[in-house]
Amino acid sequence: MPETGRDPNRPSPDALLEAARREERVRGRLKVFLGAAPGVGKTYEMLTIGRARLKAGADVVIGVVETHGRAETEALLDGFETIPRRHVPYHGAVLEEMDLDALIARRPGLALVDELAHTNAPGSRHPKRYQDVEELLDAGIDVLTTLNIQHVESLNDVVASITRIRVRETVPDSVLDHADDIEVVDLNPDDLIQRLKDGKVYVPANAERALRHYFSRGNLTALRELALRRTAERVDDELVSHMRANAIAGPWAAGERVLVCVNEDPRAGNLVRSAKRLADRLHAPWTALVVEGPRSASLDEAQRDRIAEALRLADRLGGDAVTVPGGRRIAEDILAYARSANVNHIIVGKAARSWAFEMINGSVVHDLVRLSGAISIHVVPGEAIAPEPTKKGRNVSAPSGQGGSLGAYAFALLVTAIGLGLALLAQPALGTENADLFLLTGVVTVAIRSGLGPSLAAVLAASLAYNFFFLPPLYTFTISDPSNVAAFVLFTIVAVLVSNLAARTRLTALISQSRARATERLYGFSRKLAGCGTLDDVLWATCAQIAAMLKVRTVLLLPQGDAVAVRAGYPPEDRLDEADLAAARWAFDNDRPAGRGADTLPGARRLFIPMRTGRGTLGVVGLDTDGTGPILTPEDRRLLDALVDMGALAIERVRLVEDLDRAERAAETDRLRQALLTSISHDLRTPLSSVLGAASTLRDLEDVLPSGSRAELLGTIIEESERLNRFIANLLDMTRLEAGAVAPNLAPQDVGEIIDTALRRVEKALGGHHIVVDVEPELPALRLDPVLFEQVLVNILDNAAKYAPEGSAVTVRARREGASLRIDLMDEGDGLPEEDTERVFDKFYRARKGDRVRAGTGLGLAISRGFVEAMGGTVTAANRRDRSGACFTVRLPVPVGRSVRGIAA
Repeated sequence: MPETGRDPNRPSPDALLEAARREERVRGRLKVFLGAAPGVGKTYEMLTIGRARLKAGADVVIGVVETHGRAETEALLDGFETIPRRHVPYHGAVLEEMDLDALIARRPGLALVDELAHTNAPGSRHPKRYQDVEELLDAGIDVLTTLNIQHVESLNDVVASITRIRVRETVPDSVLDHADDIEVVDLNPDDLIQRLKDGKVYVPANAERALRHYFSRGNLTALRELALRRTAERVDDELVSHMRANAIAGPWAAGERVLVCVNEDPRAGNLVRSAKRLADRLHAPWTALVVEGPRSASLDEAQRDRIAEALRLADRLGGDAVTVPGGRRIAEDILAYARSANVNHIIVGKAARSWAFEMINGSVVHDLVRLSGAISIHVVPGEAIAPEPTKKGRNVSAPSGQGGSLGAYAFALLVTAIGLGLALLAQPALGTENADLFLLTGVVTVAIRSGLGPSLAAVLAASLAYNFFFLPPLYTFTISDPSNVAAFVLFTIVAVLVSNLAARTRLTALISQSRARATERLYGFSRKLAGCGTLDDVLWATCAQIAAMLKVRTVLLLPQGDAVAVRAGYPPEDRLDEADLAAARWAFDNDRPAGRGADTLPGARRLFIPMRTGRGTLGVVGLDTDGTGPILTPEDRRLLDALVDMGALAIERVRLVEDLDRAERAAETDRLRQALLTSISHDLRTPLSSVLGAASTLRDLEDVLPSGSRAELLGTIIEESERLNRFIANLLDMTRLEAGAVAPNLAPQDVGEIIDTALRRVEKALGGHHIVVDVEPELPALRLDPVLFEQVLVNILDNAAKYAPEGSAVTVRARREGASLRIDLMDEGDGLPEEDTERVFDKFYRARKGDRVRAGTGLGLAISRGFVEAMGGTVTAANRRDRSGACFTVRLPVPVGRSVRGIAA
């Protein structure tokens, strides 16, 4: 929205910041070659520009270019470096995609990337090619790309209505909005049709079908206009930004823009329709503007409804509805907005007020004509409209005292009487010439407290009192001295001016306070939403906030299957009648208000407003009051829009978090599944194959095998069976841990004995290593499950046997440290990668290892941590400091008052 309230002779800070960002950024530049249809020559033009840049010495490479077999386009590929494409298997076929990683690694100055709207093959890093382009730009690589107008997201429905073909691949409008340059590649429809007939676009069979459907002359003309208009909008936005950044007073006659001024006049709707007709003739965007000043607070409900209806009409007719705060004369506020928005046509209604009113208050129309400069002013008389019947509805009261109630006028007379009394008491000391100050102070007090009407009554009373009590002859309303006549007149004039100024200042302050309170409550609501972690919390907070701020009953409905259902309400509401449900469903399906006070299904008891974000309509909010007539005033509607938008964004945020969690869980599940399958395929099949081979040999060659060979084969069967048993036991233990079924049988145990038992179990695995046991004597007994703790030690020692080279030492050291007992299990292998010191405890995770390392399931350390934590301890991994190797540290709490002798080292 254009900035109001700033000096038009100073550059716009936002525009300057945006220009600074563009100059300082390291992001690559994006140029889009935009065409109305396939075959207009976008790829040819992109390659021509790329070849010119290549000849000029630029580093240009081709990321992906689709020539579609066109000979003249393929000829332009000579001389370019082309990044080889990735080959992606998909459903028995092989798809070729741009190799994004190779392109970023090559890091050229300029990359040519064809078909921006392309959908990548499944398994690619990004689902869409425009996202690949965004990553290239973030890497500082300039990109030339091509796009057809039918792929622009906001125009997708328009193109479908023209061609009767809906394009599924779309690009967000933000991609075009953030592009540094857009070049329209245009071709006359007749020339394009001839190219199609000549086989330069599609093969003959496809060309004939395209001519019958998509490539008709009418379709191509309409698509051509869309492409030109979309580019013209972009150029117009750049022009406005340039004007603001350089403080250039508008308008510049580079494009037509229409502004219609709306107020409470009954003819406001006709003015909006006139603006729509003028904008259509000029093919220009248009805006309906309301200037909200101090006078807005005194409008009654019917007048506020007319303003709101005019703004809603502008929105329905395709215009923008804008409300700006007023602080100066209305004409100056209108012109300030018009110049900041580069408007060159302003439509206003012909004044219906008397000449006396215009003499006192001025004329907006005359001021606009006099001050407009190069802006054209269209004065529309409108049509005479019969007075509207008074509608009963919600009462919208003006600020306190503004309505001129009897109490306010009584207060004015009371304050004047007090001022008069003080003036009479002070007269002997201060003199008659200072008495008027007491009366003037009373007038200002009334203006500040009660507004303009009562303050004028106070002026009249003070003037009469000043004349009666202080101007000779006293106690009459006659003035004999001409100088006293001047004093009386000046006093009255000053009192009127001061009261008017004070009343206007009071209204401005009240409006500012009201806006500040609303802003504060909106800020509080945003913080409340930020703290909501679940969808139900967001829905309840939104309903409660809307109900509290608008004094209405609120329900919130979200889609459920083919219908919408109540998900929250304040006060609580769990069901609606059929008319309300029909209105809610219509509002959700059509993204427009429905129900009470709306154009559709007005017989419903509630008014339903859609909740929408950039992803579409999320749900609807239903409002209800006890009164009849409109539910919302214009201020209420603006406040509701803000609340609904904030609630919709919070709902979308919660859903995105839920989607992300589901995606992460699915990815983790898939990773674990793949790891499990890989582990089973090796660690299950390998021992089974060994057992099967040894058993088969014994069966077939039992009579000829010597006793030593038979014993060796039997040993193999037993060893591999034990290995298989450990694998299955690990799977079962992990299943128990994840199900929470591990319940340790805790009892006082001697740690040294458990260490000794564990060493005997892994004696064969550690056969090629030197075992060092360093257990401190007199260690206290620990409350342990001996079976689980033994398995912990076995798993860690077995891990050391895999990663430590033969002949190296494996050390088991146990020491008491304060209230805990520390057990270190150390090897002399290569150690752990720094990034793996915590990940080694993840399921199925195995650190990088060489060919000499025996395979494992990746479950042993995860099970060890689970068992230790179940017994109240901790286990960590780190690299040794005295030499290379890994160190696993188990810490267990020491019970008070228990000690037994441990085994000696």
